[in-house]
Amino acid sequence: MPELAALDAVTEAVESGAGLPEVVRAAAKALDASLAVTDAWGATLAVAARSPAEERSLLARADDVSILPLRVADAVVGSLHMRARKEPSASMRRLLVTMIASEVERVRAPDRVAETAAADFLRALLARELTDREELLVRARELSLEIGEGASMIVARARPQAPTEEGWRLRVRAVAERGARATASRSIAALSERDGAAGAEVLLLVPGGEEALAARAADAVLRELQVGLSGYTFAVGRSRIAEDPADLPRAASEALLAANVAEGRGGAGIEGAAQQGALAFEQTGAYRLLLSTMSENPRELQRFYAETVEPLVAYDEQYETDLVQTLETFLDADGNVAGTAQRLFTHRHTIYYRLERVRELSGLDVSSSDGREKLSLGLKAMRVLGIPSARGPASEAGAGGGRVPRGSGRRS
Repeated sequence: MPELAALDAVTEAVESGAGLPEVVRAAAKALDASLAVTDAWGATLAVAARSPAEERSLLARADDVSILPLRVADAVVGSLHMRARKEPSASMRRLLVTMIASEVERVRAPDRVAETAAADFLRALLARELTDREELLVRARELSLEIGEGASMIVARARPQAPTEEGWRLRVRAVAERGARATASRSIAALSERDGAAGAEVLLLVPGGEEALAARAADAVLRELQVGLSGYTFAVGRSRIAEDPADLPRAASEALLAANVAEGRGGAGIEGAAQQGALAFEQTGAYRLLLSTMSENPRELQRFYAETVEPLVAYDEQYETDLVQTLETFLDADGNVAGTAQRLFTHRHTIYYRLERVRELSGLDVSSSDGREKLSLGLKAMRVLGIPSARGPASEAGAGGGRVPRGSGRRS
């Protein structure tokens, strides 16, 4: 039977170790189709197409191209792009997809081992589980990292604004790593898997003791994310240079803080990062003073946040209001109500109303210097803790405005 003969050709390619391209070419003949295989990060691994135009069409996901996930156990290892001239039998298609997935996994196995080792190393730095200098150097050498002359850490975050395809976090990691390696080829990256991290959070280590190199690497990461991923928002934070390898855990905390500040300031912060490059730890201002508190006594920082700003965050989340954003803008405008209203494109009566709600919820009056100081520190504590603020549409109608709980169908 022709199907069996075609399947024998695929099996022979797999058994002989001819490689993924040969396996895909044999599968294309078996399915009477044009095929392209990409890995979980979107990189093209093999193509069996009649022409360059056909290849471009496959990879561009034209309407008549089927995209089949390549799975090994529960893990998606890539995608098969297929344009079939006749519909293959379900059993034949499933068998060949399984064989191609296994071949992709075999090809990727050495890289996957290296990625796992890099991920373990970076996560241990962020969690401060790896602090001994000699052990750091040994682990770094195992990854072919030269950090004796210094290194810096970068934290990059991406959040999709709409539903996206499976495996998108791995793609974010790959794109961020590509950006760093364009500047420093030995850079490594890993998804942080930190508790409480929203979206995709990528840790990157950039070897080298030059501040300018670290800055270029962070800017390249942000630029690559913007070009390679549409429909996402980004925040990128960069540490100071860790001249001593034992300072790398500190550098990881600095990069995390800078990313928190960039992201926590909402649209203005993210736009600013995009315009000025990734936010460096030195650019976080007074937030830097809270980093040691976060490292040594996070419960105290959490307690201060709970006593100041947390009620506002909870209220915004429940009623879809903008108290936190209004408070931030008011403080940035040096307590000027008219300036706040202008920046938020809102009537000043609405600003007065929101600030009164801030006083009622927090017990702190923005008209007093003590109240403004505590609320400002509370906002900074929120950023250092990495807590995003809820942002609802700002449409309160003056002093009678406000939000009712979601789903009530009524606005006062």
